[in-house]
Amino acid sequence: MSEATRPHILVVEDDPAVRNLVTTALGLHGYDVEKAETGELAIMEAASRNPDLIMLDLGLPDIDGVEVIAKIRSWSAVPIIVISARIEDSDKIGALDAGADDYLTKPFSVEELLARVRASLRRSGMAGTDAVEASTFDNGPLHIDFAAGCASVAGRELQLTPTEYKLLALLAKNVGKVLTHTFITHEIWGT
Repeated sequence: MSEATRPHILVVEDDPAVRNLVTTALGLHGYDVEKAETGELAIMEAASRNPDLIMLDLGLPDIDGVEVIAKIRSWSAVPIIVISARIEDSDKIGALDAGADDYLTKPFSVEELLARVRASLRRSGMAGTDAVEASTFDNGPLHIDFAAGCASVAGRELQLTPTEYKLLALLAKNVGKVLTHTFITHEIWGT
């Protein structure tokens, strides 16, 4: 996997030992990793770096991890895996209801951590060779150039709004699949 296609993961953890364990394990398994120690820094990093996955501790020194999830979810659908020592059902439910995609309780094995990362990236379409998607789509006279962000029919460029283009691209990337209204709405407009 080339540098350009390696999934980018943001690790948000204030405990240096856990942060180093997670970032080292991810780095050794081919992921690009960024680190953040606070919730505010995590929000800034998520907005500026646009990671493919966020691994988030709930017990941060400045703001609670659930609040971080809610803020990120207001503008992004990036997969979020919570890593926390909190084992109460109410904590898990709160994080998942706020928008987390998975919840891993400390202590955890590196193998389980990596399996959950692979599963989340697979669901979001970023795992391994799946991350390198075709840069164009052709179906009859329809041609979409994903890299350029344009579409044409029989060589004539379509004048599409950004939302129309997103919808066309989503449908093209899911040819042969039945897409629910909820899925389409989430993919185009987010939560």
